[in-house]
Order: sequence, then structure tokens, then C-alpha cells
Amino acid sequence: MKRRDMFKATALAATMAVSGTALHAQDESYTVGVAIPSATHGFMGGLNFHARETIDRLGEVYPNIEFVLSTAGDAGTMVNDIEDMVATRNIDALVVLPFESEPLTAPVQAVADQGIWVTVVDRGLSQEGIEDLYVSGDNPGFGRMAGEYFAENLESGDNVVVLRGIPTTIDNERVEGFQAALEGTGINILDMQHGNWNRDDAFNVMQDFLSKYDDIDAVWASDDDMAVGVLEAIAQAGREEEMWVVGGAGMKEIIKRVMDGDPQIPVNISYPPAQISTAIELTALALVSSAPVTGSFIIGSVVITPENAEQFYFPDSPF
Repeated sequence: MKRRDMFKATALAATMAVSGTALHAQDESYTVGVAIPSATHGFMGGLNFHARETIDRLGEVYPNIEFVLSTAGDAGTMVNDIEDMVATRNIDALVVLPFESEPLTAPVQAVADQGIWVTVVDRGLSQEGIEDLYVSGDNPGFGRMAGEYFAENLESGDNVVVLRGIPTTIDNERVEGFQAALEGTGINILDMQHGNWNRDDAFNVMQDFLSKYDDIDAVWASDDDMAVGVLEAIAQAGREEEMWVVGGAGMKEIIKRVMDGDPQIPVNISYPPAQISTAIELTALALVSSAPVTGSFIIGSVVITPENAEQFYFPDSPF
């Protein structure tokens, strides 16, 4: 039974509880396909960890739902995985984090056209309105909250350098939020370069910044994989006492340093790989209940400090 047409109500997911009404459809069986990128870097490693944990947990909560998980190292493989889920597993719902937006748009549209529920996570498709549910972190808020921390903890005339991610709409939203928070503060953004959410690229970019600028007070690495490369470049230059670094997304090694009060990493900005858990849980809820979950679910970013870091520390996660 395809349930897409049952959930054309209004906006946002509101109900997460499993109650008697949420279980009214337990006499029917469903199959949910989950298609995500493979663990090509730290954040995706964490996302894979949370996807598997959630599938195992929900398999006990909803014995009438079967989950099919595929991980892909490129867009073409992901397209093939999704087509196979439809053709051989007769999925009732698809949860997909597109490897790339453009190549996945038409294949996911084809899934939706068959009446299958579609939940898109994080990276949107290149055409709006295909999915029933969109789940993501708050990218403008991610940049804004980092910028607000810089504005509150630096002074007019202080100097900042910025490492950007891969050139994408997500990266643009983050950087624009960061810049807006610094407007009128007198804090100088000396330079911005793309580190591509990659620690090796970030290491090279930070080496360039350090060779060009004698006075840097803080670094917005904007991603924890990049923060690792930044910190290594700073250490090799022997300039650890001169600047602090803020990354983002909640890598366990970075969170542990925040927990321990490391002055070089005073805070972190959350962008949880566990958003895949939210997406899978809401999709399951759509199948087994009449709770309205069509629309967008945006997970707000949080400033992670020594006081709250334990809530964001997952030592068993690869990220």
C-alpha cells in the first residue's frame, strides 16, 4: 500500500511519540529504502553510524517495517541502488541523502511518480517539490551562530580567516550567515578560501594563511574535518598561542577537547549527522500513523560549550 497521498496536509512534523494511535497500522507491513553516501569523510562516517543505529532500533519498535540500507561512493551507484530498491524490494518509502543534487533529481522524481513516499535529507534536489518531507540542519543558522560567537568574543580590529567548504548553495548560506553576524563589529575577515570539507585541503589553505598573515586572532574552519587540518598547520607553525579555532558538526575528538576546556577550541557548532535518524524516524511515523509529517524539518544549530558538550559526545561513533 502506497501512502503518499495520505499526507498532503500542511507543514511540519510535530509528533514523535509512539502511542496507541501511532500503532494503528501495525497490521500492515512496509519496506523503507534508505540511500546515503558511503563514509567518504568524517561527517558521512557519523551519518552512516547513526543510520545503522536507527534502523536497528526501529526494527524493534516497528516489527512490521523492513529497512533496506544502501551506501554509495558516487551518484551513479546511488541511482542504481534506488532503482533496485523499487524494482526488487517494492519499497513503500525512500529516505535519500543525494550524493549530488542534479544526478539524483530525475531518479527520485521517478520514485515519487510511482506514489512512493520520499524523504530527502540535507542536500536538496535540483527541483523543488518532489519530496514529501525534507530534513536538514539549519545552514544559515550554522553560519550565523558561529559569527555571533566571534562577534561576542573578539574586539573591533581583530583579524579572522575563514575556510569554506565545497562550492555549493549550502556553503554560500553558511558563509553569508557568518558575514552578516560580523557586520558592524569592526572585526576583519582577512581571507576566505575553499578547504572543501577536507582536512588535507584545509591544512594547505591554513598554511597559506599563516604565511600571508602575521596577525590572526581566530579561525572559522566551519567544519570539523577542516578544523583538524587547520590545527595541524597551526601546530607546525608553532602559533598555537596566537589564535583559536571554531569548526562545526560535532566530531567526537573536537567535542572532547571542548569538554576538556581546550582554549584553542573553545566551542563547536552543531550540524548533526544524526539528522538521518530524524529523517528515518519521521518516515516510519508517516507509514504507521496519521500524524502529519509532510513539509520541512529543519534542525537548529547549537553552540556546543564545555557546559553542554557531553550531550553531543558520541564516543562509539566513527565521527
